[in-house]
Amino acid sequence: MDTTAYVFDLLKIILPALIVAGSIFYLIQQYLEKEQQRRLIEMRMQTSRETLPLRLQAYERVTLLLERITPNNLLVRLSSSGQTAAEYHRLLVTEIRAEFEHNLSQQLYMSPDVWDQIRQAKETILTMVNKAYQTLPAPQQARGTDLAKRILETLIADEVDPTAQALNSVKREVTGLF
Repeated sequence: MDTTAYVFDLLKIILPALIVAGSIFYLIQQYLEKEQQRRLIEMRMQTSRETLPLRLQAYERVTLLLERITPNNLLVRLSSSGQTAAEYHRLLVTEIRAEFEHNLSQQLYMSPDVWDQIRQAKETILTMVNKAYQTLPAPQQARGTDLAKRILETLIADEVDPTAQALNSVKREVTGLF
C-alpha cells in the first residue's frame, strides 16, 4: 500500500508539473509564431517602401511610352517633310519599336495583363502604320506627308485611340497600389 501511495503522491507532483510545462511550451510556441509573422509583415512593408517608388517610376515610363507612340503625338514629333513615304514609314516603325524596346524592363513592375495590353497597343499602331503605307497609291512615289495624312485618316475613321485602353489599364493598376 505504501507504493501505491508513493505513486499517487508522485503523480500529484508530476501531473501538475507536466500541465504547467505543456502550457508554457504552448505559450512560447504561440509567441514565436506571432513574432515570425510580425517580422514577415515588417519585411514586406520594408520591401514595399523600397519597391513602390520603382513601380511608380515604371508606370510613369510606360505612360510616357504610350503617349509617345500614340499616332497623333508620333506624327507631330517626327516630321514628314522632305521624306518619301517609304523613308517616313521606316522612320515611324523604327521609332515605335525603339521606344518599346527601351521600356521592355518595365514589365517587371506591372501585371502581365497590363503589359499585354501595352504590347497590343504597340502592335496595333504598327499595323495601322503598315496598312496606311500599303494603301497609298504608288507608295514608292508618295511623300511622307501623304503617309501622315493616311495614318490620321485611318485614326479618324476607326474612332479608336489604339493606346487608350492600355493607358486606362495602367491607371487602374496604379490606383490599386494605394
